[in-house]
Order: sequence, then structure tokens, then C-alpha cells
Amino acid sequence: MEISTMNPLTDPPQNTGWQPEIAKTKIEHLMEFLLTGTLASNAPAETTKLAERICRSDLRDTRVVILGGGTGLSTIVGGNSQLPNWPARFDLGVKQDFDTLDYVVCTTDDGGSTGKLLKLLPMIGVGDLRKLLLSSIQQENLQRKYVIRGEQIQNVIYIIHHLFNYRFTRQSSDFKYYRNPLLLVSPELRASCPTLLVETLGKFGMYVTAGGSGPTIPPTGHALGNIFLTAAIFMAANGRTDRPPLLSQIQTGINRIADLIGAPVGRIHAATATPGQLKFLYTNGVEVYGQSKSALASRSVPVDRITVDFTRKPVVSTAVQNIIKKADLIIFAPGSLYTSIIPILQLEPIVDAIRANTDALKILAANSWVQEGETDKSFKNRKRGFLVSELIEACGRNVTGGIEGLFDVVLSANMGQIPGNILLNYALEGKSPIYLDRLPVEAMDVRPVEATLFTPQNNNVNQLIHHDPQRFSLAIRTLLYIDRFLKNKKGYVLRSSGKSKRIRSVKKPKTRCSIKKHRSPLLCDYLNSIKTVLKEKDIRPSELRDHFIDLAWENRDLRPSHLQFFKGVRFIPALKWNRSTELDNVLGYFDPEDEYIRLRKDLLLNPPRLHGDMLVALGESLLGRYIQKRRWIEQNGSRCYEITLEPATKRKCYLNDSQLHTYLTLARMVPDAQNNRIYRITINRDGGFLPPGLLFGLFYAWYLSGKGFTMEYEMTLLRWPMKSLIPLHAKDRVRKEALVTFFRKEIFGHNPND
Repeated sequence: MEISTMNPLTDPPQNTGWQPEIAKTKIEHLMEFLLTGTLASNAPAETTKLAERICRSDLRDTRVVILGGGTGLSTIVGGNSQLPNWPARFDLGVKQDFDTLDYVVCTTDDGGSTGKLLKLLPMIGVGDLRKLLLSSIQQENLQRKYVIRGEQIQNVIYIIHHLFNYRFTRQSSDFKYYRNPLLLVSPELRASCPTLLVETLGKFGMYVTAGGSGPTIPPTGHALGNIFLTAAIFMAANGRTDRPPLLSQIQTGINRIADLIGAPVGRIHAATATPGQLKFLYTNGVEVYGQSKSALASRSVPVDRITVDFTRKPVVSTAVQNIIKKADLIIFAPGSLYTSIIPILQLEPIVDAIRANTDALKILAANSWVQEGETDKSFKNRKRGFLVSELIEACGRNVTGGIEGLFDVVLSANMGQIPGNILLNYALEGKSPIYLDRLPVEAMDVRPVEATLFTPQNNNVNQLIHHDPQRFSLAIRTLLYIDRFLKNKKGYVLRSSGKSKRIRSVKKPKTRCSIKKHRSPLLCDYLNSIKTVLKEKDIRPSELRDHFIDLAWENRDLRPSHLQFFKGVRFIPALKWNRSTELDNVLGYFDPEDEYIRLRKDLLLNPPRLHGDMLVALGESLLGRYIQKRRWIEQNGSRCYEITLEPATKRKCYLNDSQLHTYLTLARMVPDAQNNRIYRITINRDGGFLPPGLLFGLFYAWYLSGKGFTMEYEMTLLRWPMKSLIPLHAKDRVRKEALVTFFRKEIFGHNPND
């Protein structure tokens, strides 16, 4: 294996637009010279000499462990294998500079093709494993496996890349590409494909084809590589679908695919074999399930905490724990903070192994861009996204024991050097850079290092900013060399000796974050329970049933028991829609008289709006038939709305008597002093209010989806600090906070103190 050939002493400098900065440390001057060939006028005199030593150094025997997920992990290992031109530059990245590399991959993804698999089978998320398998392909492995060389190797890599990234359309139902995947490759390339490769891929495809010996996986919407990997895992599990595959079976499946495509065998590990899903707790008190949902449901408030709800106590392999304990270098790959890094760090055997290894250099590679729904809202200033220090602080909130023993260095891309036109492109997508704020990072005894980790040429072509795998690997080698050979040299110390004293100031969680009293069901079992309840419903037209199933998947806090209080669903033509819009513009409602949900038919033309109004109507159905009678009472200059509850024995409602009383008081209804079934609210003659049934439906929909203008407007009060509010508004804020807590605990069964 060859080391990266980038050498600033022999290669011409690249025009990056970088300017000398007094604030740069000795390490950063050295790093910038190595990465870009630019030597600042105020750089230390020894910079060029040290750079020459680093370029000559051989650190390939270093035992390296990289943890993470998503595109960030695969990109630094061997380039972003999802890009169409990846086969032409597949041999870059960390995999080229170290002989002993192990990868620990996050498995809580639930979107796209992976999400479809989770709906069908009891398994972990495999999408990030597929991406890494591709990016970690090495030429010498293919040579050894298939006895090929030269142009044929390049052709085989192109074939593997095309097949594993091929995504079936939403309407595809033809299994022929499972059975013979070479049909997806141009005739000119088919002859280059080794027989063993195509036959084995065909066997994997046949296994999950209709009529095959394994579980049937329809092609619609799937990445073909995910199908191959899933088939390999379930073949190792002897086709059992009544339980998740065991850890050894998952590893066998990964190894079979790795061996087949030239990735390292036995080096790519799922972080855990136990299925689980992410739960997000926001600062406004809302707590909801779903990784993919976090970006779709804009909450306009920061994430406070995330936890992983596993189906049982998570299983982490002894092998993974041992490789972490013996590692010389531990890298947290750049990527999604809440969905790629923290879920791994909530696996106690992994985080304990990291802390137990006091010899390894531990590097956190900071993500470069804020992510919508995750890091786009800062705790300290909600008008901006995260800074680098806030990434570290979030780990402190979400990992048992805080950040102690986890990070020595944070490696941050120099986002100040990004061209304005690229910044504008990202801004149009709602993304902004995550800038390094040195002093807060240093106060946590983590050494900040900023470097130009992107390549200008690629930026100009793609108008995108990604970590350049070759530069990233050289940056890692530089830090490793400094830590190994310059740790006693002034200005080059990476690890602090006074860490333990000040780390305690980082906010730590009250509980062990990864241990939950309430376990999540397997996602496929959850969806089947939803389908079972819906079978009993009179839903017309029949395709509306699929919308309910999609609605439940998108909002997995929706419990099967929430579907018990309506008998069926009917569409009403727009011309016959006679429901008043005086109080709202919702085009769906629950009728307690016949217990049917009614939706306006033209909603079918707008599925997102349909799902939103379905949630409102479903929420209304939970209150069900709870009112015996209602009336308006005219008073002096005001009106009083009065309801009389059905007797508890006749009531059909999700809430028990105590819960219903709590909710009605939170909805500003005042109980009668003499009759506990009567509630009233008095308003100005020209004033308005949300009746408790409508409020329940709107709040139910807002809580789950983060959408609904009425409730978004109503709940903006929660964004203001209590100390800035006048007493009237402060009282209303307390009521709204209590309403959120009521829904979180009583309706959706969450308790952040579990």
C-alpha cells in the first residue's frame, strides 16, 4: 500500500485564496503548508523542515478506528462513493495511508431504501454500511480475489459502483435485475465482470426475489446494494425473519459482501446488532421518534437531547470493544452530530472502551455545515446555527459522563476561505458554515485545529464543499506525527494534562442516556400493528388506507391505540363540503355522531396537506364522543361557551376522567363548582377561541409534524425567555408548556426522565 503522494515541497502550490493569519497556531501553519503549499510570512522557521519529515514518515502501522456514519464517514475513507465520477478516483483517503483500519458504523438510519427495509424486516439500518463498503474498496483486494489487473480492475470497480448505487424507481416491480444484475451494465463492460462476482450477486438477488428461499423484497425505491447486503445477512441468519439477525450473522453478511467487492474483510463493523430508533427531545418539550423526520419537521427550536430506543439491551461485539481499546488513533468522522456520532456514543460498551484507552489520540472531525432540524438552531443564539464548541457541548449533554476521555483534538475545516458564490448556494438551501470558536473549545480542554480540508478545484466544478479525502488523510497523519514525535515541543502539544479538572463543568445528563425503561418495538412489527387496526376500519377509497400507513410511518409516536376511536373515513367532494371555516381552514374533521373521519376530496391532489389534515382529524377522534351537549350563553358584553360531558360510563374517549379534566383546564375551560361534568369559558363578544376538540386535533398534528400555522403561531411564546415576558404572557407560557408535557406523557407516552 502506498502513502498519499501529496508533497508541498515538490508539488506546485494551489491558489486557495488563503491569507496569513496571526491567530494561527504553529500546528495550523504546518498543516496549511502541507495541505495547500502556502507558507505564511509569519509561519515558524521550522515549518518546512517539519513538513519534510512528515512527508517522509511512515505511519502505516498505526492501529486506527474510525466511528461514524453517513456520507462523511465514507468520504474520508475513500471518497464519496455516491458520486458518479468516484470510480476514477477511488484510491484516495485514509484507507491508503494506514494498514490497520477498523470502522464502527452507526445503524439507526431510517430513511430512503433503508427505511423501506425496516418496514419489512426485523433488522438494523444498512445504508451507511453499503456506502462504506464501496468507499473502502482496494485495488489489491480485487487483484487477489479475481486475478485481474489494469483496465479490467477499473471496469470491475465501475460495475460494482454502478450496481450497488443503482436505485429502482418508485414503480419498479421487476425482479429480473435481482436475478441478473449485469443487465444494468452496458454490454461493453459485461465481459469484464468476473464470473464469480456476477454469479454471487445473482444468488443474493434470487434469495430475496418473489418465490426465492428468503424474504421477498420488492425492488420499488431500493438501492440495489442494500438488497445484496440484506440478502447476505439473512442468508447467514438461515432466513429467519421472526427476530433480528444475530451479531455474528450480521458480521458474516458484511464480510461476504466485503470479500466479494474488494473491501477489507472483518474490518467493517455495525456499531450494534440491536435495532433501535432515534428519539429527539426539543427545547420546547416536544419529544418524537425518527432520524429522517428530524430534517423534515422544522421545529424552529434547538434539539435538547437525543436518545436511542432499542428493541432490547443493545449488543456490541467484544471484537469492536477490543479494537477500540487497542487503537493508537480514534477518529470520529465528520457527519451528522445527532444521527451519526452521538448514537454510537450512547452505546455504553463503546464509550467505555474509548475512555479506557488513554494512549490513543482521539480526533473529532467537525462537520462543516449546519443541518436542518439538528444543528441549525443554537442554544445560545437561535438566530444562527451551531459553532464548533456547540458540537462538543451537545456531546456533553447527550453522552453519559459528558465528553471526558472522548476527544483530544477537534479538526475543523477552514470555512472562512469558502468562495462567496458557494456560500450563497448553500444559504439558498438553508445551510450555513459551522465556524470554529477557539476559546470556548480550549476551555473544554479540547485542542482546536483549523485546516483547509476542501479542494478548490472540486469546489469550482461542483459548487459544493466536501472534505477532500486526500487532504483529510494528510491532516490526520500530521496530527498523528505531531502527537507521536513532537509532543514535548513547545507549541505542538495536542493533549492537555489538566483535562479532568475542567471537564466536569460540561453539563452531564441526569441518566444513562442509552438505557431506556420503555423499549421500542421492531419497526416492522409497529407497522404491522398499525395495518392490523386499519383492517377493521371502513376506509373508502381503499388507497386512503395506504395514506394512513404512510402517516403512521412518518409519525411513529402515533400509537395503534390512537386508531381505535373512529369507525371509518370518507371523502367528500369539494362542492358538497359544508363545514364552516369560521374557526379554521382544516379540510378534515371527526364527526362524533357517526364516529367517521371526513376529508375533502381535493386533498388527494396535495398529499402533504392531506396528511396534515388527517392528523388533525385523527387527533379530534381521540376525544371522541365526550360531549353530551354544548351551548353559548350571552352575558353582559361577553359570551360563555359551556359543555356538559357525557357520563364516564357512556363516554368513548382516549382520555380517562382525570386526564380529560386536566386537558380541559389546559384548554382554558373552567370546571363548574357544583357539577364536575360542566366546563365553561368566557370570552369577549367579538373574541374567538379554539374549542377543546379542535384545539386537541390541531395540537396533536403540530406536536407530531411541527407544522400547522395556527399552532405554530400559538406556540411561538415558548421561544421567548421567561424573564423577558410580562406576567400575563408568562402565565400563558406556563400553560402552554404544561400542554406540551401533557401530550408528551399522556398522549404519546414519552417521559424524558426515563
